[in-house]
Amino acid sequence: GAKVLWLGMASIPPGQRTGAHAHAHHETAFYMLSGEEVELWTGDRLQYRDVVHPGDYLFIPPRVPHVAVNRGLEPAVFLGARNESTALESVVLYPEMDARVP
Repeated sequence: GAKVLWLGMASIPPGQRTGAHAHAHHETAFYMLSGEEVELWTGDRLQYRDVVHPGDYLFIPPRVPHVAVNRGLEPAVFLGARNESTALESVVLYPEMDARVP
């Protein structure tokens, strides 16, 4: 029944990735619970790469294109929160940017 908050679990299967996207109107925060490591590519050209491990926090501001990549052999599991209750309402896809992340 939350009006402006989403709290939930998210996972990325081994060897998988998200598509390039941004959230037009909401902030996202994740805490990595388990897995090996995940690459988070951000920036207007997906030019910045950060690596997160279990116990690390991620913050993604509104309107920042990003891709998360799990190159490990285990699922990467996160606890996340967004200031948008449906979690998908303001997703903007950038399929033309997918090839920028190796």
